[in-house]
Amino acid sequence: MNPNITIREILLSEIYKLKDMLYEAIYQPDEKDLIPRNVLEIPEVNAYIKDFGKRADDYCLVANLDGKIIGAVWVRVISDQIKGYGHVDAQTPEFAISLYKQYRNQGIGTRLMTHMIDYLRKVGYKQASLSVQKENYAVQLYFKMGFSIVKEDNEDYLMILNLNL
Repeated sequence: MNPNITIREILLSEIYKLKDMLYEAIYQPDEKDLIPRNVLEIPEVNAYIKDFGKRADDYCLVANLDGKIIGAVWVRVISDQIKGYGHVDAQTPEFAISLYKQYRNQGIGTRLMTHMIDYLRKVGYKQASLSVQKENYAVQLYFKMGFSIVKEDNEDYLMILNLNL
């Protein structure tokens, strides 16, 4: 683990970077055939970042290396007309997490998740959720963090973390 990496809250002036982070969060099994960036315009995808920071439950942490954001984890309750892929109810925040490729598999995602879980417990959330493709290597991280599968379809898991444990 690089000791120069710090975990901190995102600054208002950095919120725009969540667009890149959201794109990085999309599981891309074939690096030769990447999903076009306009996927971020799909309402169910864009819901994770649209007007981020304006809702009471929006919270984001970033991994910072030498002044550069290299990863982020953020949560929000997405229960308006458009629901998030990990929607459970109007009280459960959904996770999104991403790291630039060159920083993956170094424990940074675990640090980000741990800090966010601690925050969610501290402010009194009972549970958190996420949706993940079954093929995504990150599924193992989510199991390690204590998430469990509550629903699945052919491609995805809906996972919940009980924060009262």
